[in-house]
Amino acid sequence: MPRSFFMRGPTPIRRTLQYLESGTIALRDQVRIVNVYYRNRDLAHKGAREFVFWNFPQLQYQNPGVQLLTFVNTMPTPYIEAFLESGKKVVIDVFDHSRQQVSDRVKGTLGKTEQILSAEAQARRTVANPANFGKGFPRHCICEIPGQIPCPRVICFPDHMKRKHYEDPFSPDSPMKAKEE
Repeated sequence: MPRSFFMRGPTPIRRTLQYLESGTIALRDQVRIVNVYYRNRDLAHKGAREFVFWNFPQLQYQNPGVQLLTFVNTMPTPYIEAFLESGKKVVIDVFDHSRQQVSDRVKGTLGKTEQILSAEAQARRTVANPANFGKGFPRHCICEIPGQIPCPRVICFPDHMKRKHYEDPFSPDSPMKAKEE
């Protein structure tokens, strides 16, 4: 399909990857379902309507494991209902709120804190680094990486690679020199 096919409709910027990745709301791991109830014509519902229009694609992209639903013209007042993993229900009233106020309420109530986000980012950075090896990482030893010298437990090193053969134990600055008491 041609690229211009996806750039149709109202505000096609919402479907660009850059816009989807710029979302600031990452929902907590306990959130499973988020429902938004609003009406099309009421002015008091404008914030919820704009939140769904502008922020829902970002929420869906940032939280692929969460089911996001909208219910239009079913309730007289706008509100957001979230169902948690434990079975509890969280209700957020968004009557006569702007889009930014709705976004801030959702982020404050259902979103992850900055400390959690920074800890997750740090964990992703340390695990994703291929230079890390040892306990808790994909590689146990550096010898498992192609091009590195093998472990001495698998293959014996030649004498010229062993410390006791290339270092003079009698030189004054040698760490192998026997300690005099």
